[in-house]
Amino acid sequence: MAARARSDRLFVALDLPVEARAALAAFRDRADPRVWRPVSDEALHVTLVFLGHRPQGDAGRVAEVVRGCAGPAADLALGDVLLLPPRRARVLCAVVEDRSGALGALQARLAEALAAAGLHDPERRAYRPHATVARLRAGERSPRGVTVEGPGPVAFDGEAVTLYRSLLSRAGARYEPVERVALG
Repeated sequence: MAARARSDRLFVALDLPVEARAALAAFRDRADPRVWRPVSDEALHVTLVFLGHRPQGDAGRVAEVVRGCAGPAADLALGDVLLLPPRRARVLCAVVEDRSGALGALQARLAEALAAAGLHDPERRAYRPHATVARLRAGERSPRGVTVEGPGPVAFDGEAVTLYRSLLSRAGARYEPVERVALG
C-alpha cells in the first residue's frame, strides 16, 4: 500500500481590524445557536483565494506570491446579511462592500498570480466578498430567509493579507497563519 502524500489545506485571506471583527461577532451572537454553529472570533476574515489541499512544499511558493501581490484594500464596509449558497444555505455571512474596487483588484491580482504559478485553478464564478460568521449545525434545516439583524454599516480598511493553513477537526477548523503581509 502506497503512503499518502502529505498536504496542507491553504487559503489566502484579508485580515480585519478589531472594529469590523467586533461588529461581525455581535452579528454572529444574535444568530440562533440551535441552528448556527458560530465561527470563533479569531477565524473572522474575508477569503480572497481558497487553494484547497496543496502539497506541503507549496506553502512557501504561495507565500512568495502573496508578498508580491499584496496591496491596499481600503474603503470597505460591512453590509447586508448573506446566506450561502442561496438555495440551501449552510453558511451565515455578512456582505463586504468594496466601495473603491480595491478589494476586487487585490483578489484578482492574487488569483491570477497564483494561477500563473500553477498553484490555483481560478473559479468560474465572480468573486463575492463576504465574512462567514456561522455554519449550519449538522441535522438542521437550511433557513428559508434571514432571521437575524446584520452587522450594520461598519467602514474599515483591510489590515493584512495572510496565507492560512486550515486544520480540520471535529470541533471545527482552526486557522494557522503561515505568512502575513501588512497593508499600508
